[in-house]
Amino acid sequence: MTKSPRAQKREVLKLVEDPVHAGDGTEAARPALATVESFEDFYRREFPGLLVLARALAGDLAAEDVAQESMVVTYRDWPRISVMRSPVGYVRGICTHKALSATRRHLAERRAVRRAASRVEADFGQMPDHSDRFWAEVRQLPSRQAQAVALYYALDLPIAEVAATLGCAEGTVKAHLFHARTLLASRLGPREEK
Repeated sequence: MTKSPRAQKREVLKLVEDPVHAGDGTEAARPALATVESFEDFYRREFPGLLVLARALAGDLAAEDVAQESMVVTYRDWPRISVMRSPVGYVRGICTHKALSATRRHLAERRAVRRAASRVEADFGQMPDHSDRFWAEVRQLPSRQAQAVALYYALDLPIAEVAATLGCAEGTVKAHLFHARTLLASRLGPREEK
């Protein structure tokens, strides 16, 4: 049965505070306490391997962030983790979970960008040559209209989420989008039909 952290701490304190008595009533030699490694030493030794693990699971772009975040979690709870049977196993477990989360997040972002790109193409016609011009025009809109367009089209958020993000009513978001579309249509000209 695994002892709770409090019970473990009490046992360590008891060893430190209470003298050990031999059977005849005299003090005996105190058993040696296990030395706890400093977090800094642990970090220096284990970070390179953790980085390799993160690269294998999350790719080069996210690897360093994943490894650093894993070490931050470990640092925050180092007094408890340092006395575990395998602190390195624990931090590797954290790293694998964070790497998988980062990979899922990256894939979700890619899907959102693809959805947004297809939605922009559907709403404004295919504009691969003019997309930079389109977003430049969006940036020229009044700020709330530009924010509504970016949240709605670039992030593919529903009206309710755009309203929550901007802190306004859904009707206000619809009005911003309507006015933005009107301005963009006049600035960008009519769509070319193929």
